[in-house]
Amino acid sequence: MYKYAFLVYHKEYKAFLEGLREFGAVHITQFNPTNEHHVIQELKEQHRRVKNQLNFFDELLTRHKSAESVQSIEPIQSIPSLLSRVEALREDASKLRSSISLFEKEREAFALWGDFSYETIGKMRESGYVVSFFTCPESHYNEAWEKTYNALKINTFQSTVYFVTITRIGAVLPIDADRAKLPLKDYRSISDEIEQATLQKEEVEKELLKIARTDYASLKRLSVELENETEWNGVMAQTSHEAADKLMFIEGWIPADKRTEMIRTLDAKGYFYQNLEITDEDNIPIKLKNNRFTRLFEPLTQMYSMPNYKEFDPTPLFAPFFMLFFGLCFGDGGYGLLLVLAALFLKPKVSESLKPILSLVSYFGIATMVVGLLTGSFFGFSIAAFSTFASVKKYFLTSDNLMIISLVIGFFHVVYAKIIAAMKIKIQRGLKYSLSAFAWIFVIVSSACVLVLPKANIHLPQTVEYALYGIAGLSALVALFYNTPGKNVFLNFGSGLWNTYNTVSGLVGDVLSYIRLYAIGLTSALLGGVFNTMAIDLTASMNPFIRWLPMLLILLVGHALNFGLGIISSLVHPLRLIYVEYYKNSEFEGGGIDYKPFTKK
Repeated sequence: MYKYAFLVYHKEYKAFLEGLREFGAVHITQFNPTNEHHVIQELKEQHRRVKNQLNFFDELLTRHKSAESVQSIEPIQSIPSLLSRVEALREDASKLRSSISLFEKEREAFALWGDFSYETIGKMRESGYVVSFFTCPESHYNEAWEKTYNALKINTFQSTVYFVTITRIGAVLPIDADRAKLPLKDYRSISDEIEQATLQKEEVEKELLKIARTDYASLKRLSVELENETEWNGVMAQTSHEAADKLMFIEGWIPADKRTEMIRTLDAKGYFYQNLEITDEDNIPIKLKNNRFTRLFEPLTQMYSMPNYKEFDPTPLFAPFFMLFFGLCFGDGGYGLLLVLAALFLKPKVSESLKPILSLVSYFGIATMVVGLLTGSFFGFSIAAFSTFASVKKYFLTSDNLMIISLVIGFFHVVYAKIIAAMKIKIQRGLKYSLSAFAWIFVIVSSACVLVLPKANIHLPQTVEYALYGIAGLSALVALFYNTPGKNVFLNFGSGLWNTYNTVSGLVGDVLSYIRLYAIGLTSALLGGVFNTMAIDLTASMNPFIRWLPMLLILLVGHALNFGLGIISSLVHPLRLIYVEYYKNSEFEGGGIDYKPFTKK
């Protein structure tokens, strides 16, 4: 990235910005916050309103995609009134849905009393009789009330008796029961209200669908106009007015591959510009450059923080590991196959923005299938248990193997992160400042080879062991006495002891964190097996001709639940291993800002 300053005469500034926006490669430096800029905030609020309606229309048109859509472009001046109309119609539809829901609840409560008319009760009152409505527990109902107060049982629901009494006006009713609260309208009137509100709602929805079919493009156009206007005003907010507002000053960043073209364009129009020196205080915008595979993992990087300009892009460095971690956590070949098939099926049907996510899902599915093949797990069934695979049973990974593999992967990943950290220090500060970081890597790897390999029945020649001890010792001296070049040797030694404590304790804790790969993968496989066993055992006594249905239901519900839990676990825990263990040991700083060129959409 190159940093440039631009100084333009105020009468030419609009044309300059138009040209800069047309060029579409300059990231404007943000000096002034815009969260209190009333024009920008108003534009953002309008854009939010438009996006809200567009998202609603997207869902509406998807539900009615069989219908023809003839788009028209309304004049930009008339679109705000169209937006207000859509919002009013949606509000009407929401109110009608609420009314229908309320009426349905009233009718549901009224249904326990049957279909009667308040008009009939009113006529009885005119004749000198009053109808009273009561409820009481079934055990408290007294049948003597039927003779004394002309009580009539209307309904019994959930051990509650619903009954009425018919008595003369003024008669005392000492009944141990609760008076029922009835709606103001009877069952038939409520049903009529529901029908009328439903018809009104359908009319409003038809009107909304009509607008969606004809005016979606107009709202989309307004959305783009608002985005461009917001960005324009954002650039104006970063402009400094110099020389009594006669000169306009602004700074921006340009990628190296666009620099020559920008200079040629500015020279042709006679604008003044100057290449500025980049300082340590500058927050240089970041433009990630990854290949087709690692680009899919960029959202994971952006979810945490963009790297700053002085460090490595972590995306290609963690992408293969994240894919491996996901496969180990999900750990079932059948579930991996489902992920691949679902991604392939949905990819042609979704928008372009969602296709990279589905490509990522398909890679996750492939990793899961590979792990499932190695462990012999397919939809919770152990492949090794089938006689067909008896000859290769010994080659499948067991739970003990997986635990050890998880710890080995963890150790390798932590050391790998420390190598990245050492390389970053070497590039940023120089070799002598990175010697201590490299020394710790040699200490860790040499000690692990000497102490851990014999426990795995891997015995090194004695000369190799002595060489490793020597490497570890020399590296420890560097780590203890040369961890901060230029400082007193005693200060270095004290700092080295403190680093030793942090490194040893941190290394053990970080490596043990990777055992979750084994635990989560094992849990997923065991749960799948449990649901398989339930489906078989719970239906064992059923007729073979009908047994398949409950068995299928148990399998579908059980595996759907396990699949959903597996997806969540297989995303959350690898993210934790990347964001905590890897980022910490690789000394990831982050804090970079995304490269967003000033351009017209």
